[in-house]
Formats: sequence, C-alpha cells, structure tokens
Amino acid sequence: MRYDITSVYYFIDNFCQIYEEWEHSRLLPTGRKRFRSGEMQLSEMLTIVVSYHFSGYKCFKYFYQYEIAQRHRQAFPKLLSYSRFIQKMPSLFLPLHLLLHMLTGEETGMYFIDSTSIPVCHNRRIYRHKTFKGLAERGKTSMGWFFGLKLHIVINNKGQLMAAKITRGNVNDRNPVEELTASLSGLMAADKGYLSKDLFQRLYKKGLKMLTGIRKGMKNSLMPLYEKLFLRKRFLVETVFDTLKNTLNLSHTRHRSPTNACVNILAALVAYAYKTNKSALNTKPLIQN
Repeated sequence: MRYDITSVYYFIDNFCQIYEEWEHSRLLPTGRKRFRSGEMQLSEMLTIVVSYHFSGYKCFKYFYQYEIAQRHRQAFPKLLSYSRFIQKMPSLFLPLHLLLHMLTGEETGMYFIDSTSIPVCHNRRIYRHKTFKGLAERGKTSMGWFFGLKLHIVINNKGQLMAAKITRGNVNDRNPVEELTASLSGLMAADKGYLSKDLFQRLYKKGLKMLTGIRKGMKNSLMPLYEKLFLRKRFLVETVFDTLKNTLNLSHTRHRSPTNACVNILAALVAYAYKTNKSALNTKPLIQN
C-alpha cells in the first residue's frame, strides 16, 4: 500500500501539540527538572505505529528495522532501538484512544453494527497460552471457535467509524450495543445475532431503530421497502472488517503484551479512520425508493 509518512506525521503532530498541552495542564508538578534529550517525540512514535498499518508489512519488527531504521532514518534523528521502542509503546494507549475519538465520523442517521473475532493464539495452543491469561476467552463466530477478543464497531453509511469497543471473546454481541449507540439516532442495520425484542424497544425509545433479519421459524412482519433495501446493504460493515484485517493488520497471534496488543488494535483503527478512500454506501437508490 502506498502511503506518505510525511503527511501522516503532519496530521499527528498537529494533534500532539494539543494533546501535550492538555496533558501538562492535568499533571501535578513534581519539582523535577531533569529531561532526557535523547527520547523520541510522541508524534514520532505515533507516526511509526500508525504508518505500520499502511506499510504492507506483516511483522512490526521487520517494519521498524528495515522501513524506519533504514529507509526513513533521516526523518527520525533520535530513533530508539527496537527493544526500547517496544518498552515505551504502552504510553501510546491514551493518545491513540483520544486520536481515534477525534476521528469519529459524521452522524448521518444510517448506521451498521457488527463484531469480529481477534484471536490471540492458535486453538491448539489455548491451554499453554499465558500472555492473555484471564483476559481472552473462547468465543464462536460463523467461521468457528476461536480464543481471544472481540471488536465491536458502529459505522455510518460513508464507512466512517462512529464507535468501537474491545471485549472478551465470549461476550454476547448485544451487550455493548446501547453503550456504542448512546448518542445515535435514525436507522441501524445488524445481523441476526442482535435479535432481541427488549433491546429493540430500548433503542427505539431513544430514537434509533435497529433492523435485523429473522431466523427460521420466526413470524415474518411487514417492513417498508426503504428499510428492506437498507438492511440488504449490511455487507458494508463486513467490507470494513476485511480492510482492517487483510490490509491494515488488525490482529495477529504474536503479541507478548496485552497492552501493546490494544495499542496495535487502536493504531489500526486510527489508520482506517485516517484513510480517505473508504467504502461507502450509495444512498441514491434508497432515496428513490
């Protein structure tokens, strides 16, 4: 994938100027005046973790050692060693979280919700896996069983991220729906896993109508043609997951730290939100009908 690391840095550096000013105003004074001049800037570190998801590399270590330390070495005069950079990655969790919140999409009144699995190890290694012990759980999707986490997202009809949440692999898809859609209103399409009469009524009272398919044996009900056509466009959220997993390296099974795994997921979401050519829904056929 082609990407311009300079433009990524320019965007992130503007954010970091605001973030660092806010951070300093929130910290209590310590009286210490010693500063290490050899440390990289926050904007440089964020640029590296976000650019990794645009690079096409499947291993962050190779990306850091060959793409950053060799090809872009002049752009990072105070580049840390790979091991030191990994040690400092947990400090990027909060800035990435705020950056993703800043990149929240537009409220258009048409949304899609779904979840995807994030395995943390192969199923054969579940019993001896230790990194995510107590955090990851077994879950089941249409593709089978997995051991890991779940990523729940809400997008609008333009493919923009509206909300995201990471849960254990065994969490029901309906549990985080109200939290993810707290500020949304309009129509929202979901798959059959979100079927719930109580959940539908609670969302409908807040102004959000959730559309889902029906299971075998369930009584059918009439639906306006506009809503029926909108529900058929639910594949848009699957396209987003495909981009996140196959292009932006959302997940892999080589993490050695749960915090760094979350940093990797947040960086992938930020990279997607930063993209300009997102998959979008053509709403003209819906309006005409």
